[in-house]
Amino acid sequence: MTGHPRGVTYVRTGNGDIKGHSRDNRFPHSWMRCTMAFNQPLGGNEMPRFAGPGTFMRLPSQENAQGLDVAFVGVPVDAGTSNRPGARYGPRGVRSESVMIRPYHMASRAAPFDSLQAADLGDVPINTYNLPKTVQIIEAFYDAILAHPCKTLSIGGDHVITLPILRAHAKKYGKGTIGLVHVDAHADVNDDMFGEKVTHGTWLRRAVEEKLIDPLRTVQIGLRATGYAADDFDWSRRQGIRVVQAEECWHRSLGPVMDQVRARIGGGPVYVSFDIDGLDPSCAPGTGTPEFAGLTTIQGYEIVRGCHGLDVIGGDLVEVSPAYDASGNTAMLGANLLYEMLCVLPGVKRRD
Repeated sequence: MTGHPRGVTYVRTGNGDIKGHSRDNRFPHSWMRCTMAFNQPLGGNEMPRFAGPGTFMRLPSQENAQGLDVAFVGVPVDAGTSNRPGARYGPRGVRSESVMIRPYHMASRAAPFDSLQAADLGDVPINTYNLPKTVQIIEAFYDAILAHPCKTLSIGGDHVITLPILRAHAKKYGKGTIGLVHVDAHADVNDDMFGEKVTHGTWLRRAVEEKLIDPLRTVQIGLRATGYAADDFDWSRRQGIRVVQAEECWHRSLGPVMDQVRARIGGGPVYVSFDIDGLDPSCAPGTGTPEFAGLTTIQGYEIVRGCHGLDVIGGDLVEVSPAYDASGNTAMLGANLLYEMLCVLPGVKRRD
């Protein structure tokens, strides 16, 4: 469907045709025969951006993944955090700032809401007093989503959420088959933290040990700062993971890096996990473990846009802690990065 007016809601008619109406029914339009009506974000010219539903991009909410191609899910966890707390408020903050995002991608002409059925499934009902139990709850929640032909874009929460999400995905796509694009200031390959094996700084090591991902199809971008040993990043390298430290990214476009990433990952499923602290705190101060000399916002966009053409099966945006950025810019950047992930999912049409 092309050329539809702003503010059109698509509904199915009795004969299977799609008919669009503006919300005040002044501008009816008949469309081609189609078996799916696509949800549309609530536009800023229909409802003021400071009002309306509190869902991602003010999409419709839904209780389960039935009939969806992609689901936005909040995972309000920060019990796995080692420094500043507050990422439990990340889903609410990111959703709030997502109201500024419009449906069409003006650089790539991606039209995700003409292509995929999307909705917001709300938040995972975590147990805030029990991190091991919370990890189990997250995995079961994603098991239920992935029982449908639906992909997930998740709003963290701290980075511990990626481990149970990958566990659920590995059941569907097969252990050892999933590639990973991991943007972060930290390698997250500690063996334990304070004696705990599952935290926001250990999840990737567990994912490798549990064979949830394929290390040879995994890349980490943006690692930097100080460590507890000079070889802290070398554990990843020894597993076969491609490590792109932040210093390799300074003063350059990451387009060529992403050319290499696509060649390395090739075909097969790939998951994108983006820790907002992969970006420099001058761009994203609202996070729990900031490290200076990081990636720029433009480089962050280049990484996600560079995933176009890969078989992206899902992604997450984690570690936004809104209380440390009163401007809301970190949450807004997180929302835009999630939208960028949406636009590179397989099946998203690009309009001429």
